[in-house]
Amino acid sequence: MRDIDFKKTHKRHKWHLNILTAVLLVVIVGQIYIFIYVERKIDISVESLKKDFNSQFIALNTNLNTLSDAVNLVSSAQTSLKDELSSLKAETSADFSGIIEQEIKGIVSIKTDVAQGSGFIITNDGYIITNAHVLVGAHIAKIYTYDNKVYTADFIGYNGDMDIALLKIDGSFNELEFGDSENVKIGEKVLALGNPLGLSFTATEGIISAIHREGINGLPYYFQTDVSLNPGNSGGPLINTDGEVIGVNNFKVAGAEGIGFALESNYAKDTVNEIAMQNLNQTIL
Repeated sequence: MRDIDFKKTHKRHKWHLNILTAVLLVVIVGQIYIFIYVERKIDISVESLKKDFNSQFIALNTNLNTLSDAVNLVSSAQTSLKDELSSLKAETSADFSGIIEQEIKGIVSIKTDVAQGSGFIITNDGYIITNAHVLVGAHIAKIYTYDNKVYTADFIGYNGDMDIALLKIDGSFNELEFGDSENVKIGEKVLALGNPLGLSFTATEGIISAIHREGINGLPYYFQTDVSLNPGNSGGPLINTDGEVIGVNNFKVAGAEGIGFALESNYAKDTVNEIAMQNLNQTIL
């Protein structure tokens, strides 16, 4: 029987164990390296995807903003073109249909317990201008709008010398814009909107016959016009071919045809702001 050298065998086993341990360490280190490498690759890929997505999102958002701006420009151009066509149509053919369609929605009929007249909305939150004499002796004023609605008006104030009164109804409305009466020329075509003799939302046309005429208050603040004005027209707007209010229809010469007068818009606007400042502590135009 051969003797077994336990020392040699132990050394050999120990050497094998060391090799195996080394191999395992190499494998483990390799696996860790691969894991770190792959994880880093994944992180880099995710970060790259994030950057790419953010870049594409920013580009898309920029394109959408550009498209939105383009749509707004087209819409603005269409509105401007429509206004220019309406104005041109009125100037060249005396056809005010486009102007009437736009502005009639801001006209109101005013009926009190003693009289009736016209007015128009000057702010989209319901401030209304009319002649003060339309309200003389009245205890209540009903406002009839173009869409067949009826409102009870709040009385804000008035200026007797300028024959202007300010009313208020609650809601959101189509308002009329004031033009610069200093730019008005004799011979310009104009349109009066109002409620003559109770005939609601009537339109009559004519021209400016003279400017800076003296009114019954002794002040040279009035346009003379040959537009047909009748009882009930008082307080309604005198409108130019751009759809702007250039005057507030006020009175006519009794017994005469085609001699009416309208308070020039710049003075009407100043008067409204004075009334508002006195009664509301603010201007509204």
